[in-house]
Amino acid sequence: MLGDVEGGNGGTLTSKTVELAKILRKRKVNIACVQETRWVGSRVRVADGYKLWYSGVQKGKNGVGILVDRELRESVVEVRRVDDRLMTIKLVVGESTLNIVSAYAPHASLAEEIKWCFWKGLDEIVRQVPPTERLFIGGDFNGRIGSTAGGYDEVHGGFDFGERNRGGTSLLDFAKAFGLVIANSSFPKRDEYLVTFQNTVVKTQIDYLLLKRCDRGLCKDCKVIPSERRKMYGRGRPKIRWGALTKDKAQELEGRLSAVGAWRSSDDASIMWSMTAGCIREVVREVLGISA
Repeated sequence: MLGDVEGGNGGTLTSKTVELAKILRKRKVNIACVQETRWVGSRVRVADGYKLWYSGVQKGKNGVGILVDRELRESVVEVRRVDDRLMTIKLVVGESTLNIVSAYAPHASLAEEIKWCFWKGLDEIVRQVPPTERLFIGGDFNGRIGSTAGGYDEVHGGFDFGERNRGGTSLLDFAKAFGLVIANSSFPKRDEYLVTFQNTVVKTQIDYLLLKRCDRGLCKDCKVIPSERRKMYGRGRPKIRWGALTKDKAQELEGRLSAVGAWRSSDDASIMWSMTAGCIREVVREVLGISA
């Protein structure tokens, strides 16, 4: 069983890994892709039977990782860390070679150059996977593919949540170009089993699992587990160091927010507010820093 988890809310590396490993073991997940880990370094950890490979550059920002359980962790033959948004591992299980990618796409409000670099990096990873090997991409793509296929029938299974946006279209175009399907859209589910992010203002689906179209029969189900989503989002949120705010920092914040267009969005008011608030939080964390 393959899962995708947005780690998201800090905590120490050891405590967060143990907490996540316990959830994965309870749900019998063999491999999990994690994003927004916010851990620095390119290292390996073992927790509760799971082996974690992770990649992060700056404390409190981005970060991706992949966890593999005790049964499969010795089958990992290659690990490639691209940056703090992309990494991949290769496993040989029996006669099959599996390529697992953990991806964390840039927020919609970030610069187009950052988005281009992400898709270029993912493009290079997928192109290097031989046709005879299997590919699974678990990621937070910060985009919505919408509840209908709308011209992407070979990629979109016709089941999802909400309205499509530019980020979702980018994901659909990418999947179409490489003959992939989005597993989340292949199974009819109630909203609670589709939503991967929600707050008091908005709820949406931005996390997806992709695999080759020829392997779609391998995926028997794909859904969100609401109780575990709340656990991962609800604990240990890091605090912004507001005490570091000075006049110079305030001016830097103003310039950075203007540069990334924190308040520009073509979505409805609730989505725009959520995206704007997320962009502001991300920039403030970068400028002022966070405490665990």
